[in-house]
Amino acid sequence: MKNIAIIMGGYSSEYKISLISGNVVYQFLDKKKYNGFRIHIFKEKWVYVDANDAEFPIDKNDFSVQVDGKKISFDCVFNAIHGTPGEDGLMQAYFELLNIPQTACDYYQAALTFNKRDLLSVLKPYGIKTATSYYLNKGDVINTDEIVKKLGLPCFVKPNKAGSSFGISKVKTAAELPIAIEVAYQEDNEIIIESFLDGTEVSVGVINYKGTITVLPITEIVSENDFFDYEAKYQGKSQEITPARISDEMTQKIAEIAKRAYEVLKMKGFSRSEFIIVDGEPHMLEMNTIPGLTTESLIPQQAKAAGISLEDLFTNAIELAIPEKPNYSLTV
Repeated sequence: MKNIAIIMGGYSSEYKISLISGNVVYQFLDKKKYNGFRIHIFKEKWVYVDANDAEFPIDKNDFSVQVDGKKISFDCVFNAIHGTPGEDGLMQAYFELLNIPQTACDYYQAALTFNKRDLLSVLKPYGIKTATSYYLNKGDVINTDEIVKKLGLPCFVKPNKAGSSFGISKVKTAAELPIAIEVAYQEDNEIIIESFLDGTEVSVGVINYKGTITVLPITEIVSENDFFDYEAKYQGKSQEITPARISDEMTQKIAEIAKRAYEVLKMKGFSRSEFIIVDGEPHMLEMNTIPGLTTESLIPQQAKAAGISLEDLFTNAIELAIPEKPNYSLTV
């Protein structure tokens, strides 16, 4: 029986969703193979939370925990932290230094994909289309006329390094721009402003499944709100249709782009990329490397459509993360 630390929580606005994701992983973990340990990661504390909700502090020197006088170490970490420090490379680098396997991508890929500007810049030379964009850092002069001239209206103002649609605004008039920028700055000190893409929004998961890079069935997003915001994503204000109502040719096209991005970036673990199809061309918005794993989240929906149970999905992630030990037996 291997000890699996399921890390959840985090330092961002996404911590509540992360706790739900982490508890789903804990619930569906194969109990015949693994001992699951819920580890809450917060700025003020790192703790193991047992079945009775008692808390035991984590020793950050080696990521172990003392329970009833017994030291517990972990064979693998299942990363379920959305946002910092789980999705931006910090935890990945920490575990690499400690030589503890973990289920997410490596630290460089995590940092790159968490930064929307950098991700899209890296993928553009590979023919992956994106919206027209404008960048701002906190303290920059806001030239409303310049932004509108480049992007047009409406446009989207987004924190550059944040997920779950926190801090995103759809701006319909020039007068709304400064307000939307301030909202985005509450989440991040870097902003990306993008032209409005009027088309069909889809989300596609890519995983390494049993050694093969696999594109999961594509989900079509139909939001009741102006866009796929937090309410639409987590509070039922959207239709999520899997498989998406798009042609076989478009399905193949998006699958190839999503797989190419996964391979180009040398990804591991889960990825979920968002696209908007405009005039027959998919435009990438972003890639998430610690996507939601609640029972209602898109990756679990897509896995189910592919015939992959949550238990199998999570077992696969752990088995790929833990390197096989070499066989040193000698034949005489």
